[in-house]
Amino acid sequence: MKYILRAISVILFVVMTSVISAPAQAAAKYDAALSRWSKTETAKDNLGASFTLKATLYTAEYIEALMQSEAEKNLWTTSELEDYKYNFLKGINMDENIAIHLEMEELGPTAHMAPFNEMVSLWIGRTKYDSTDYDPRFNMPLQGKRDGIVYFPRYNEKTGAPLLNRSTTLRLVVKGAVSPVLNNRELRFIWDVQAEDAAGSISGTAADRLEVDRLIRRMEKLNAEKSDLEAQLEAKNKELEEVGARIEELQNK
Repeated sequence: MKYILRAISVILFVVMTSVISAPAQAAAKYDAALSRWSKTETAKDNLGASFTLKATLYTAEYIEALMQSEAEKNLWTTSELEDYKYNFLKGINMDENIAIHLEMEELGPTAHMAPFNEMVSLWIGRTKYDSTDYDPRFNMPLQGKRDGIVYFPRYNEKTGAPLLNRSTTLRLVVKGAVSPVLNNRELRFIWDVQAEDAAGSISGTAADRLEVDRLIRRMEKLNAEKSDLEAQLEAKNKELEEVGARIEELQNK
């Protein structure tokens, strides 16, 4: 009987330890990912006003850590986790764009950031890209705190090839005009990114569903381009026939 009770105690201890440690491990992974992919810049003026900007690059590592943290807190099943992850990835347009979450705090004179797309740019290696979209609230005057997402292209618009296909450096540049506290000093946030950091190592069915969605849209675009080219080819063939017929007519006079 003693051995049975001892075995039960050991089993209960192992179960309780794993129940307690799992959320702690998930939280630790999230903190590590947040530390790696979030960067903060703060500027102050002589009157005590300040402007703080925190930029978080949504990478596979960060998203996976965030999802696991949420799953542990909410006790989700694997299916629930994958559904949440898919909807989250769709919500940030991860299948088409590079998403960067911005958190701002303006303590001092009002910041006027409109049009916001002219305030930010992303350098992928040596190439500069303008934002494809952003939270419209960034166009509103700012006093206090605000957060939202700004998006940049993930794929070459013409070829469909990924822009992050090898190790590279991402540099987010925010113009100094975004806040009077900056006194026209640019803010720069730099990340060294592997291709798999960006999207390739997101696991589970959510990533597969997201890739299928992207490929379907790419196929629709290619089919539309194909139809246009076929119409152009048909017009050229018709013109060639008309030119050939006219040449023959003239030669037979």
